[in-house]
Amino acid sequence: MIPNTIHTWQMTEPGKLRRTEIPVPELKPGEALVEVRGCGVCHTDLSYFYMGVPTIQKPPLTLGHEIAGVVVAGGSRLLGREVIVPAVLPCGTCEICRMGRGNRCLNQKMPGNSMGIYGGFASHIPVPARDLCVVHERRGVPLEHLSVVADAVTTPYQAAKRANLQPGDLVIVIGAAGGVGSFMTQTAKGMGAKAVIGIDINEEKLEFMKGYGADFTIDPKGKSAKDVKELFKGFCKEQGLPANYGWKIFEVTGSKAGQELALSLLSFVGTLVIVGYGTDETSYMLSKLMAFDAEIIGTWGCPPSAYPRVLDMCVDGRIVLEPFVETRPMSRIEQVFEEAHHGQLRKRVVLIPDF
Repeated sequence: MIPNTIHTWQMTEPGKLRRTEIPVPELKPGEALVEVRGCGVCHTDLSYFYMGVPTIQKPPLTLGHEIAGVVVAGGSRLLGREVIVPAVLPCGTCEICRMGRGNRCLNQKMPGNSMGIYGGFASHIPVPARDLCVVHERRGVPLEHLSVVADAVTTPYQAAKRANLQPGDLVIVIGAAGGVGSFMTQTAKGMGAKAVIGIDINEEKLEFMKGYGADFTIDPKGKSAKDVKELFKGFCKEQGLPANYGWKIFEVTGSKAGQELALSLLSFVGTLVIVGYGTDETSYMLSKLMAFDAEIIGTWGCPPSAYPRVLDMCVDGRIVLEPFVETRPMSRIEQVFEEAHHGQLRKRVVLIPDF
């Protein structure tokens, strides 16, 4: 059913939310109107809301970029289809897109940031139909749970692709029990990693990850980088694995401590992929990269073309969502933001429209 208005929670300015209604825009050629069934709460939303990180579209605007829903208008071939809205929508025509790097397109649109006033914490959202990921089958996975595919799961997948992760590879995930890190851990294992070491300061959640991809875990709290390396070497010796070459490291925390630990673990013909975002500067002797013949890679989002492969991993069980996701009514958005801001959430929250 096509509504007359879009119900939405708008950020009127950093730190302030307002429940309001806005007109449904006239859809442009190639656009579809998606009825939102769930929108995940991401650290990026909190950065805009609490830390004043500027959005391209100035407030008032609706935040939220992890969206799953149903097409209710436009894109006739998609009418009635369940879809995931990619968090990064490339233009598809620029030189970067033609290079196959559309996830970092400089003209890209992002719901809840640079797509006008529209985001996922709403009843509906107009989006380019071309890049929507159709959910052909779910095998019992709730559609609202699939909203986290749009960032928390596809971002780790793109990081793994940037690292050229292959079956049999050796992997370290720093921040392995976090909202994105838990999916980075599962993704690495699901893509065939021989061993995955999870590092995180949340001991309880880290222990939980042993059932979801982590072969060995290290809590670095109160430990020096040297202490962590000794534990790492002990595991390698026990398992008959190399401790000084070939590991692919994914730094997901974005913290200075996490990045420094990742750099200390980088060794011969190794790869470090920076997945998490932070504002602190970290120093490193770049000549080590030459001596190690190693790589440090940045990664951003995920191209929409990869979404079906990630969706398949979530549907066939290589990546499990249910233990890491919880749903709450969207009317509790302010409470959820506060809990997330103070680190009180145990799972990634998906907000369900209840206007």
